[in-house]
Amino acid sequence: MLNVGDQAPDIVLRTDTGAEFRLSDLKGKRVVLYFYPRADTPGCTIEAGEFRDLIGKFAAKGVVVVGVSPDKPAAQAKFKQKYALPFTLLADEDKAASEAFGVWKEKNMYGRKVMGIERSTFVIGPDGRIEKLYAKVKAKGHAAAVLEEL
Repeated sequence: MLNVGDQAPDIVLRTDTGAEFRLSDLKGKRVVLYFYPRADTPGCTIEAGEFRDLIGKFAAKGVVVVGVSPDKPAAQAKFKQKYALPFTLLADEDKAASEAFGVWKEKNMYGRKVMGIERSTFVIGPDGRIEKLYAKVKAKGHAAAVLEEL
């Protein structure tokens, strides 16, 4: 995993609309980049809903919120529409972004070892450096905790 002070990798992914997204295009802005395991699952829905409900407060602080999971753009679009998510969701289908940020990890699922995203959030400063990171995030209450620390 990356550390505070590290330069954030310049990821290039497809958005929920299929458009190209490049993290460096947000240089000059503060970004909350959160990685979640799978769209439209219970924990991911809680986390996304909390970011949605607080988006006005993040925007008031000049912060852009972006979510990332290994889902396809169509699944991200469906998730975004179903829960009225007012921020960009990125499709990390080849797990390149998850690997670059160090969140693609071996996990235990029902006694089996599987690879997947460890729910994590990065606050990236206007200079492109990581200001804060949250690893092994618990979905409930996370967005409020991030907002409070901003």
